[in-house]
Amino acid sequence: MTDTGTEAEQQTYDVVVVGAGPVGENAADRTRSAGLSTVIVESELVGGECSYWACMPSKALLRPVLAQADARRLPGLAQQVTWPLEAGPVLARRDSFTSHWKDGGQVEWLDSVDVPLVRGHGRLDGPKTVAVTTPEGTVERLTARHAVVLATGSRAKLPPLPGIDEAKPWTSREATSAQQVPGRLAIVGGGVVAVEMATAWRGLGAHVTLLVRGEGLLDRLEPFAGELLAKQLAEHGVDIRPGTSVAEVSRPGGTGTVSLTLGDGSTLEADEVLFATGRAPRSEDLGLETVDLEPGAWLESDDSCRVPGTDWLYSVGDLNHRALLTHQGKYQARVAGTAIAARAKGETVDTAPWSPAQTTADHAAVPQVVFTDPEIAAVGLTLAEAEAAGHRVRAVDQEIGSVAGAALYADGYTGRARLIVDEDHGFLRGATFVGPGVSELLHSATIAIAGEVPLARLWHAVPSYPTISEVWLRLLEAYRDGS
Repeated sequence: MTDTGTEAEQQTYDVVVVGAGPVGENAADRTRSAGLSTVIVESELVGGECSYWACMPSKALLRPVLAQADARRLPGLAQQVTWPLEAGPVLARRDSFTSHWKDGGQVEWLDSVDVPLVRGHGRLDGPKTVAVTTPEGTVERLTARHAVVLATGSRAKLPPLPGIDEAKPWTSREATSAQQVPGRLAIVGGGVVAVEMATAWRGLGAHVTLLVRGEGLLDRLEPFAGELLAKQLAEHGVDIRPGTSVAEVSRPGGTGTVSLTLGDGSTLEADEVLFATGRAPRSEDLGLETVDLEPGAWLESDDSCRVPGTDWLYSVGDLNHRALLTHQGKYQARVAGTAIAARAKGETVDTAPWSPAQTTADHAAVPQVVFTDPEIAAVGLTLAEAEAAGHRVRAVDQEIGSVAGAALYADGYTGRARLIVDEDHGFLRGATFVGPGVSELLHSATIAIAGEVPLARLWHAVPSYPTISEVWLRLLEAYRDGS
């Protein structure tokens, strides 16, 4: 499998993968399954951001909060539900989902698929070469016969505010791994991390203040999504302050109360402050300059996830900035792995859209769920995005609470659905659902968009009664009736 040189620090493989999060693991699994010897490099925990500081711990925190919210809408249960949640069991369950921040199980999986692990910081050292500085301080040089895959992800981006370094603010990592509920939590931002963590920590009893620079939440989604969410967060006791900026942070010694000076000169005090103000690529010390690429930048890739101008370097997941979502990164990794295997065999790679050879990454049907109360599920283009792209489209809206399944799901069910219909081609360009439990509607919309299923055919996809999915029928009827 492995060709070892005269020096133990030099080894050659078919494929070298840098980054052992879910994206890197999927790339390594796909190339190894194709018969290519593959090694993976990781500087932190095998399993990456998603397993320990993002998807898994955040959803473990949110699930009890959302279950409680559903229960409070049902007679017979509402009277039995107390608020806030008991934090201890919730945090303990969260810890179990992160394997208590130990990666032994993930390492066992790599062993089971015959992918060796090299621990340490890996950086490019010229074409097809990765130099890994191990925890012991030695340097191992890994050479790839066919491809190097960079799957190093992204990190939280902090604004350059006076006092921010000394204040030791939370980022998404601290927000998902904290062992105590803060009495007062200030959250700076209005995106997904901000609203999910506001939901989670408010449900655990924290007094949450949400400081939003813009005028609304989740500004990349349909406007009604942020509007419905803001209303519900406010009803749950979250103090939302739109049009608010932070000018300075003060917390001498990094302990005790943190004081925020706001843009209007007023101050806000909190026990912790979370800055959820964007992401930056983990590429600043990746050796990109050794292959004439810009360090610290997002690393662009084509639809087979290969970096333009190279025939051996691939960028997958957050690093290529196509979609900062774990499931999309894993999808890209499978595409990259399949393309690498085909090229290693001398085969022509099919780069056409919807490649049946699975060597092209689509970006027309990217799904996303925001796990808040209400849930928000979206895929494809918003109305504004579709119009900006030059498509002749029509938005079709429906109140989800009008269908029997929603009324049965919860008393006073409030939610909204929107389809973006391409009037020239007769298929969907986008879909958005807002309401309790709507995340389970999303895959049907993803299939409809990815498959370019004609609306005339969707009429024959009959939703079960009485379920929330009956909203699909109501949306099609609204389109037919011109409403």
